[in-house]
Amino acid sequence: MASLWRVATKFSLLTAAVGGGTTAALIASSDDPKTALKLATTVPRRLFRDAVTAANIAFDYEYSLWGVPEGSTEWEKIKHEVHLRSAQKLQELCFKNGGIYIKLGQHLGQLEYLVPEEYVTTMRNSMLNRCPVSSYEQICEVFEKEFGETPDKVFAEFDPVPIASASLAQVHVAHTHDGKKVAVKVQHTHLTDTAAADNAIVEFIVNTLHRFFPNFDYRWLIDEINDSLPKELDFLMEAKNSEKCLENFRKLSPHIANYVYAPKVYWNLSTSKLLTMEFMDGVHVNDVKTIQKLGINPHELSILVSQTFAEMMFKHGFVHCDPHAANLLVRPLPSEKSSILGRRKPQLILLDHGLYKELDFDTRTNYAGLWKALVFSDANSIKEYSLKLGAGEDLYALFAGILTMRPWDRVVDPSMDHLVIHGDESERLELQMYASEYVHEISDLLRRLPRVILLMLKTNDCLRAVNNALFQGSSLETFLIIGKVSSQAIIDAKMSQSKSLLTWLNVEFDKFWLELRFWGMHLALWLLQLRKSLSY
Repeated sequence: MASLWRVATKFSLLTAAVGGGTTAALIASSDDPKTALKLATTVPRRLFRDAVTAANIAFDYEYSLWGVPEGSTEWEKIKHEVHLRSAQKLQELCFKNGGIYIKLGQHLGQLEYLVPEEYVTTMRNSMLNRCPVSSYEQICEVFEKEFGETPDKVFAEFDPVPIASASLAQVHVAHTHDGKKVAVKVQHTHLTDTAAADNAIVEFIVNTLHRFFPNFDYRWLIDEINDSLPKELDFLMEAKNSEKCLENFRKLSPHIANYVYAPKVYWNLSTSKLLTMEFMDGVHVNDVKTIQKLGINPHELSILVSQTFAEMMFKHGFVHCDPHAANLLVRPLPSEKSSILGRRKPQLILLDHGLYKELDFDTRTNYAGLWKALVFSDANSIKEYSLKLGAGEDLYALFAGILTMRPWDRVVDPSMDHLVIHGDESERLELQMYASEYVHEISDLLRRLPRVILLMLKTNDCLRAVNNALFQGSSLETFLIIGKVSSQAIIDAKMSQSKSLLTWLNVEFDKFWLELRFWGMHLALWLLQLRKSLSY
């Protein structure tokens, strides 16, 4: 036990030493005395908190589980308690430090069954609703740096109270001088100053923890944040992403282009730290009661959400990777009147375009092939495409299970509803058991997979949460949509690689066979729904 204490102490001192050097380097390289002073006072405090919290968590795991037989009832009980205590300590650290720490907590909260459930629940219940808020004085500071004027000069009206705040920015309502109502997204002032130091320190702590405690390995998460954060901090990149997203739907998915929307960008009122967009009136996709009051069918909305992201993943190769409920609004389709019964078609509004990932041709095609195989319970193709994506001979079944949130025997079950999650307590407990049992294998798998696929896993988790809010589970029809879009993407890929007559004949046969299979599945779905309605 004394050796554990020495490891924890050594870790704290090592973190302080390296982090102190990082801080000194950043201060020395800063041209702004005010920024240098802020770094000199802020970063060491965060560093000290990081070191103490990390050592505390690591010591708690080793001390609490010391000598307890692994896998025993007592071991499971103690592990749950340590997970919960550690998640709460990490949550407290994220709130105290703010900035990218909030973003890190949000990432953890969206990785259901990839990290212990105690962490997911703790982070998900707090990180999206308790984000930092910059003062109006701080907002004015950003405006003066970006435009040389205060908000009341740049806009005819500017509400100093934000309508929303997130980890990286907050949103204010304003009116332009020509009377347009807009949403103004303003970056939190401290982020740019401390982001480099925060990144370096967090990365060092995670790497050091892994060195001392090999079972703790979340280096893949730090790699992803290091890659994505600079892009998310550039609001001009976000604006370009939103326009490219809509352009992809117009060119590659015209059949649903009218049903997907992103706010118009006001480029003359936007910079890398301040983004002005069309103000959108809409309802969050998890507000089922209000959605129904608008005359929109939640089932139809769920199908639209699934199709929208399936088109992005399998056809566009340009994917919005942060589709949690706060970033998805819905409104009645503006160009269409309500039916006699008051029903309206939904239009999905995509917000926060800071985090996108591009899938190259091979990755996109292999990912589409994998999902097609999953929908059709094709075990051989599941293995083939999982191997192509890097899962390995030993972990391809686990990869399929993580993607679908189903155990392997259900993944390859030939029944039509084999992927449907009903959302009951027994299923939740079963998934938690698998996540706990294979925690080391999951960590190994996440290190092997390309980072872009890790973001697809996060996107899947976000979409699964949206579907769960609309359906209290998942819908069979959403999997049929995924199967259709992924199958079409495979056909398109074949045609793009060869224009020969033989390829054309092969593709036409594939189309006919797929249409036949999907027709049969839709018929079976209709009969299943009819049987359920008659049983009531």
